[in-house]
Amino acid sequence: MSFSTRLGAYSEPAPVGPLLVLAGTTASGKSALALALAERIGAVIVNADSQQLFADLPILTARPTAVEEERLPHRLYGVLGPREQPSAGRWLALVLPLLMELAAAGRPSILVGGTGLYLEALLHGLSPIPEVPATLRGRLLEESREMPTSALYARLARLDPLSAARVRPTDRQRILRALEVLEATGRPLALWQEEPRRPLVRPRALLGVALLPPAELTGPRIARRLEAQLEAGALEEVAALAAAEPGLAEAARSGRIEPWPILKVHGCRELLTVLDGRLERAAATAEIARQVRAYAKRQRTWFRHRLGELEPLPVTGESEGLAEVLLRRFERTVAAAG
Repeated sequence: MSFSTRLGAYSEPAPVGPLLVLAGTTASGKSALALALAERIGAVIVNADSQQLFADLPILTARPTAVEEERLPHRLYGVLGPREQPSAGRWLALVLPLLMELAAAGRPSILVGGTGLYLEALLHGLSPIPEVPATLRGRLLEESREMPTSALYARLARLDPLSAARVRPTDRQRILRALEVLEATGRPLALWQEEPRRPLVRPRALLGVALLPPAELTGPRIARRLEAQLEAGALEEVAALAAAEPGLAEAARSGRIEPWPILKVHGCRELLTVLDGRLERAAATAEIARQVRAYAKRQRTWFRHRLGELEPLPVTGESEGLAEVLLRRFERTVAAAG
C-alpha cells in the first residue's frame, strides 16, 4: 500500500494527545531539551528529522545515544535502510498512527527535529498531488542516471519554469520529483503545491517552539559537534556502511545518489572521500562544517516564515531556565484545553 493511500484513510484530522513541538536549526540543542522535558512530563520523544530516520550512521546524524534511548522512550529513530527514501509522506504514514497510539495510552508526545517540511505537512497538511506510478518513476531514474544534475535542472527549467524557480539547481531529488509529477499529471508541481490543504492532526493541546540561535552561536556549536562525532567514530561508521553497501563509494564519487538516499546525510560523501584518499580529513571537516552552517541558515529562514504555530526563540536548548519555562507553559496549555 502506498503512503498516499494510507494517508487517505485520514478523512478528518486525527485526534491526538497533548503535543509539544521542539523544532529549530541543527546543533541548537533540541535533543537535550527534549530529554529534560520528557522526563518531567512523562512524554515519548518522537523523531521529526529526516536524517535520523536512517538506521545507519547514528553518530553522523547526531541521533540520541543508546544510553539516552534507554533512559526515556524514543520513537521513529533508525527506521529506514540506506536505500530507502525519507519523505514527508513516508514520515506521516509512520507518525500519525503512533501519535494516535500514544494518545490512547494517555502519553503526551514531544516531536523533535529540524525537518520543517515534515512538521508543516503534519500541522498544515499535504498538497493533493496524485500518485506517480512506480514504473514512471523507475523509467525517469534510469533515463537520468548518466545525466549531470545541471542538465536535469536545465530540462526542468525548459519544461516547467515555475517549479524550477522553487528548487535549488543542485537538489537532484527535488528536480526529479518535479519532472515526474509533470510527466504523470501534465501539471507543474508548483501548481499542485498551491492547492488547499488541511491539517492531519487535531492535538488536544499544542505548544511549539523553534530554537533559532544566531549564526555566530550556531557556527562554533556545529564545529564542536563535528569534532565530537569524529572522535566518537563517525569516520569508522561511514567505512562500515561502505563495506556493507558495495557501490556506495562509487555512487558518491559520481554524484549519482539515487540508489542510496543515505548519501544525502551531511558529511557522508565527504568522509567517503577521506576513506578513499581523495581528501584530507581536515579539508573534509571544513567542508562539512561549511555545508551544515549553510543548512542551518536555510532552516532559520524556513522556520521564521512557514510555521506560525512555532514561536521562534533565538536561544539554544541548554539556555538557563528554558526547560522550566516551557514546562510551565505546556502545563498551562494542557490545563486550558481541559
